[in-house]
Amino acid sequence: MAVSRNFARAIPDGAVIDRWSAPDGWPLRRFHWPAAGTPRGSILFQSGRGDVFEKYIESFAHWHGQGWTITAFDWRGQGGSGRLTPKADCGHIDDFATYIADLRAFAAAWQAETPGTHVVMGHSMGGHLVLRGLAEGAIAPDAAVLIAPMLGVRSALGKLAPPLARVLARLGDPRRPAWKGNEKPYATETRANLLTHDPARYADELWWQARDRTLLTGAPSWQWLVAAFRSMAALQAASLESVRTPLLFVIAEADGLVDARAALRIAPRLPEAELLRFGPESAHEILREADPVRNRALAAIDGFLDARAPRR
Repeated sequence: MAVSRNFARAIPDGAVIDRWSAPDGWPLRRFHWPAAGTPRGSILFQSGRGDVFEKYIESFAHWHGQGWTITAFDWRGQGGSGRLTPKADCGHIDDFATYIADLRAFAAAWQAETPGTHVVMGHSMGGHLVLRGLAEGAIAPDAAVLIAPMLGVRSALGKLAPPLARVLARLGDPRRPAWKGNEKPYATETRANLLTHDPARYADELWWQARDRTLLTGAPSWQWLVAAFRSMAALQAASLESVRTPLLFVIAEADGLVDARAALRIAPRLPEAELLRFGPESAHEILREADPVRNRALAAIDGFLDARAPRR
């Protein structure tokens, strides 16, 4: 599987990066890589908060080599999809319903324009939004994969974090950055160690950011935090038992950013859910971890996809 390292810092031949307009006219930066030959199906991959799709081209190459058409877009307000705040590197959103509206419209066009079987994958915040999209009927893929989904967060403040975020959002401009520096406040771990144990893959992200500084998204806004806590609470209270889409959860139990316990509580409520668990060997970015972790995750995802879209 390591052959796809050749794609870690390059846009593949045949892939296109362009703009897709949301229903309100907002331009979302899109990645599209059609399958070579007869397609096996199509994957829509959605990354996490502050991410860009370039970070996952290595994994895209793995699936593309198996016959999948690959599509992704940067979420509104981050990466190459513009900003919603005067602070150029602050990730802001008014409400996660705005993300869902973008996902609903994009996924409908994607399914109409790409070959089936259709699979939606989401990492971290992307995993949260994919699951919420399924619960609300905003998307209807044939299968979905949630990788370290943000269904709860690790916070030193515990249950005080949501009400404190609401108070602080009201004390000033809610679009202002909630903190500076590290991936999360009060962290003793470095950002690198919170994300991956693989220094080369962490360096790939820095390489993309250095190549185009406009892709960098720093801390979230206070309003993003308020919206995130609200959305996580609503998703936990939703009628998830009605979601019949086959699902694979890929969880890092030692995740220092999202609360893996929330995912482990939610997964059994989904009738068609399967679960793959990692221990201390994996940090948050499972698909950007060291090869033993990454290869095991890819093998599980491959097996899950093989059962729904056999390789030709």
